[in-house]
Amino acid sequence: MLATLVTAVVEGLQGALVRVEVDVAPGLPVCQIVGLPDAALSEARERVRGAIRNSGFAYPAQRITVNLAPAGRRKHGAAYDVAIAVGILVASGQVAASGGDWALLGELSLSGEVHPVPGVLPMVHTLARAGARRVGVPAANVAEAALVEGIEVEPLRGLDDAARLVAGPRGRRAARASRAAPVAVSGVIAAGATGSAPLVEAGPPVDLADVRGQAAARWGLEIAMAGGHSLLLVGPPGAGKTLLAGTIPGLLPALDDREALEVTVIASVAGLLGPGDGLRRGRPFRAPHHTASYAALVGGGPRLAPGEVSLAHAGVLFLDELAEFDRDVLEALRQPLEEGSVVVARAQGTLRFPAQVQLVAAMNPCRCGYFGDPDRACTCAPGDPERYVRRVSGPLLDRLDLRIEMPRVRPSELLLGPDPESSAAVAARIAEARARSLARNGGRLNARLGGRETVELGRLGDPARELLAAVAIRRSLTARGVHRILRVARTIADLAGRDPVDTGDVLAAADLRDPAAAARPGLAA
Repeated sequence: MLATLVTAVVEGLQGALVRVEVDVAPGLPVCQIVGLPDAALSEARERVRGAIRNSGFAYPAQRITVNLAPAGRRKHGAAYDVAIAVGILVASGQVAASGGDWALLGELSLSGEVHPVPGVLPMVHTLARAGARRVGVPAANVAEAALVEGIEVEPLRGLDDAARLVAGPRGRRAARASRAAPVAVSGVIAAGATGSAPLVEAGPPVDLADVRGQAAARWGLEIAMAGGHSLLLVGPPGAGKTLLAGTIPGLLPALDDREALEVTVIASVAGLLGPGDGLRRGRPFRAPHHTASYAALVGGGPRLAPGEVSLAHAGVLFLDELAEFDRDVLEALRQPLEEGSVVVARAQGTLRFPAQVQLVAAMNPCRCGYFGDPDRACTCAPGDPERYVRRVSGPLLDRLDLRIEMPRVRPSELLLGPDPESSAAVAARIAEARARSLARNGGRLNARLGGRETVELGRLGDPARELLAAVAIRRSLTARGVHRILRVARTIADLAGRDPVDTGDVLAAADLRDPAAAARPGLAA
C-alpha cells in the first residue's frame, strides 16, 4: 500500500516542498530511504522504528521503501521523521488517512516524542505558499510556525498526535489517549508579508553610565550607531573597548517588520529560536571569538549554513582582538561590508545570505598592548607593533568609517569625574538622527548610501565641499574614503539637527576616520 505526505526542506534561508512517498509491500523486512538523504536522514530508519513501537503501534515486518521527492534535491536533517513514521502507519493500514492533507514536520525520539527542528519558519512559509492549509509542527516550534498566516498550525508532542491529525476523529486504529489537548494558534505574518509577535528578550546590555571617561570614544560610538557606520576601537588592555561595545544593544532601536522577519528566519534556520520564541525585535549583536573559522564567520559547512556575518544581519558584528583573527577570515568580510550580502559557493551549491551588518571591532596597538602608552613601556621587539597592525589589511581598514583611539582612563577621571550620560539619553539622540536620515534617504541609513546618492544627499555647502576636496588631496584618500567621510559628516549633522553639512562636520569626520593624520602637521585642514 502506498501513502503520500507533504513536508519541506531548508535550502539556505528558503524552504522547498518535499513529498514523502511510503510503500509497504510483502518481502524481506527492510526499510530503504531514497532521494539523496544525508547521514542524519538515513538514520531515520532506526528512530522511526523505535518511535512506532514505543507509541503503541506495530512496526510492519515487510519491505518498506521511502522516497523523498523530488529525488534530485539533496535532503538533510531529521525534520522528515514524523512524516516518514506516519506514512508507514498509513501504508501499513494502522491509520486510515481522513484526507485532511496535513503537512508534517518534526524529529522523533525512540520514545515517540517529537523534538524541535531548525528552519520551521521558512518551511511553513513554503508550505503555505504551495497551498497547504494545515501543518503539524513540534510543540516547541509552534510560536514561529504561527507567524505564517493562512495555515492552521497544530502542536505535535508525540507520534500519536501526528497519527491523530492524519486520521481524523474516526480514522485511527489502536488509539491511545492524547498527551495534551490541541493548542489553538493564529498566524500574524502572511505568506510574503510581515506582522508582529512577542519580543525575544536578551540579557541586559551594559549601560553607558557605567563607562567613565573616554569622551571621544563615546562620541564616536554615538555617531556610528546613528548612521550605521563601521567602527574600530584601538587602545591598550583595560581601556574599556569591550565594555564600551557591550553598550551597543541598549543604543539601537528595535527592528522594523521587514527586518524582524528576516532576522527571525535566519535565527530559525540556524536553530537559535527557543521554545515559545516569536518574531525577533531586538537587533542582533554577535561577538564571535577570534579563533572562529572561515565557515563559522562567513557561512558554509556541509549544510551551507549561515555564518556569524549573516546571524548579525540588521545588527552589529563585534570582532574583539581584530588582529588575532585569521587574515583570510577578515578578508572575507570585504564583500558583505560593501554589498550587504555574502555568496557562499561550495561543491554542493551556491547560496546568497543577507549580511547587512554594522562592523564594530577592537584591537590593541601591538601584541603586548602598550605601544604608545605614556605610562607603560612597550615590550615588543622593534618593528613588531607595525607588523601586528599590518595583520589587518589596508583594503579592510579602508572600509572602516571611524577609528577611535582609547587611552587608559586616569584614576582621577575614573573615581572623581562627573557621572556620564546613560544609554537612554544617548539612544534618544540616536533614534532622532536615524529618523532624519531614513526620511531623507528613502528608508536607508547614511552608511548604506551609494556614491552618487552620498554626494546628492550629503548637501554640502561650497565651503564644506572645498574643505573635503583639500583633505582628500592632503591625505591621499581613495574615492571610497571620500564618500565615507561625507557619510559620517552627514550623520554628525543629523545628530546636531543641521542641514546642510558644514565645514566643522567634514573636519570632524575626517579626523575620526584617521586620527593619526589629524595629529601630523600640515594634514589637518
